Amino acid sequence: MSGKGKHGKRKHPVWRVLLILFLAALTAYLGVVGMVVWKKHHLPPVEDYGAIVVLGAQVKPDGTPNIQLQWRLDAALEAWKKTPCWIVVCGAQGFNEPAPEGEVMRTYLMAHGVPEEQILVDVESFNTRENLRNAAQLLEGKDVSRVCVVTSDYHVPRALALAEDEGFEACGIPSPTLGGWWLVKNHAREAIAWIKYWCEKITGAEFYSITALLGGAGERKP
Repeated sequence: MSGKGKHGKRKHPVWRVLLILFLAALTAYLGVVGMVVWKKHHLPPVEDYGAIVVLGAQVKPDGTPNIQLQWRLDAALEAWKKTPCWIVVCGAQGFNEPAPEGEVMRTYLMAHGVPEEQILVDVESFNTRENLRNAAQLLEGKDVSRVCVVTSDYHVPRALALAEDEGFEACGIPSPTLGGWWLVKNHAREAIAWIKYWCEKITGAEFYSITALLGGAGERKP
């Protein structure tokens, strides 16, 4: 009798309820991952822009961009060659980085022909929202109506949403991403970032991730 209710039926164990909740959450999460994949393949067209904003990623121990950041910078260079304009480079110094990402990015761009006076540097931002907020401050008064955000392909849609939150008209140029495990990891993490973004939109609060607090603005890549 101890395992039955008053009508003689067994009560559902707590673990069944927890399992149902877990499966529901997992299904929802996988749906967000699917959205990330879909969005990166359905980006809005690139329109005329007055500035390019390059989002940071990991700097290697020797002080050079890792491959992910190099691909972003190379995409930004191509965009700048087509439309010479301001380039804003964003990224603070992570605990395992020898220099701020923004400074390393400026050095790379200058070495590839971009005049120093056309590069605006943000070395204070630790996440995408701060990247774009600081970029907006650096571009204030420079008569820029639309920016072109350059970042990894899966990251572009959320970066554009955040750019609009900061008052930008924005388009985006995707850079390639590493395959294999990194592809899975980045899409999985980006899904979590979208959930965090929606929570911030609903609550009006801003939440910091452990990765951002410990590792700086960029992605942890080889």
